[in-house]
This record gives sequence, structure tokens and C-alpha cells, in this order.
Amino acid sequence: MEGKLIIFSAPSGSGKTTIVRHLLAKYSTKLAFSVSACTRPRRDYEVHGRDYYFLSAQEFRKHIADNDFAEWEEVYAGNYYGTLKSEIERLWSEGKHVLFDVDVKGGLKLKEAYGDKALAVFVKVSSEDEIRRRLNSRGTETEQTMATRLAKVRYEQSFEHEFDRVLVNDNLEEALQRAESIVKEFVAPSEDVWS
Repeated sequence: MEGKLIIFSAPSGSGKTTIVRHLLAKYSTKLAFSVSACTRPRRDYEVHGRDYYFLSAQEFRKHIADNDFAEWEEVYAGNYYGTLKSEIERLWSEGKHVLFDVDVKGGLKLKEAYGDKALAVFVKVSSEDEIRRRLNSRGTETEQTMATRLAKVRYEQSFEHEFDRVLVNDNLEEALQRAESIVKEFVAPSEDVWS
């Protein structure tokens, strides 16, 4: 089997994580989640190798110098996130296609690095009011953080046209069904191995 990459990227509040979790649960024998590396401190409930590969900034920079990343970004000063090529190879060696839940820039970098072996899907919501409602329902946003997030949403939406597919998530059930179809069409359009 030739492994492929399915990349889901979206602005905050668009539901990409919910979609990715659904696909992983439904197709656990075919798909596996790519665990990212980061330099931020591990939270008490997080497990190294399951939630992230937690690296020091020095370790991360050495991996950059050694060209070990498929994509990486310094999200905040001194705070790095990235996808190790070895993680993709590990999952491919297990006979799985690799599923990503990454930010817009990371998604485009992965698509550029892997070309036709990768499908980049942009998840969006039709209305900014709906994004605001979803972010408010999390109970984690102040007025200032909401304004910052919405500005970032607008910026990230400007990259929509660079993705292979756009998945509108105004109705979750419809979006989940559409996501299943998109993955099946890309990975194995002629195989009936998805039930």
C-alpha cells in the first residue's frame, strides 16, 4: 500500500478536530493520527508520544537543522510546533494513511512537501457569527481573545483557495458524511474496504 496524507486545516471554531476524531474512530484500521512535536510545556493530563512529542527548544532546533521536519513553525517566540518526517514514515510502515489536524500554514506546507500523495482540505463555517457562537460556547474567550481569534480566522480564510477541497461545516452530520466521501475518494476510490 502506498501511504497518503489527508490534511484538515481550518480557522478556530470550524470543527476540524471534531471531523478528524470522527474519521479516526470510524476508520481506525485505515487511518492514523499524526502526532505533532512541540516545545511548549506538557500539561498534567498530556502524554508524550500520544498528545505531542514534547521537545526542548534546543532539541527542536537540532531537528530543524537536520531537516527532520515535514513542516514546522515558530508559532510564538521560542514556541515551536511541527511534524516529524519520522512520524509519517512510522504510520505508513503500519499500513495506515496519515490524518492531520493542523493550522492553515502547516497544512499548506505539508501539501507542498508531499504533492500528489497529500490532500489538503479546508474546513470552514459560512458565517462569522456562527464561529463567534461556537467559540463563545467553549467558555474560554474574553472579549480581547475573541477579537484576536476572529482576526486570525479572517486571515486564515484568505488561504482557502490554495486547498484542494473545501468542506463547509454548517451542519455537522452533513459535514461528517462529506468528509468520509472526500477521504474515500482520495485514498481508494475503487475499493470497497471502508465499511
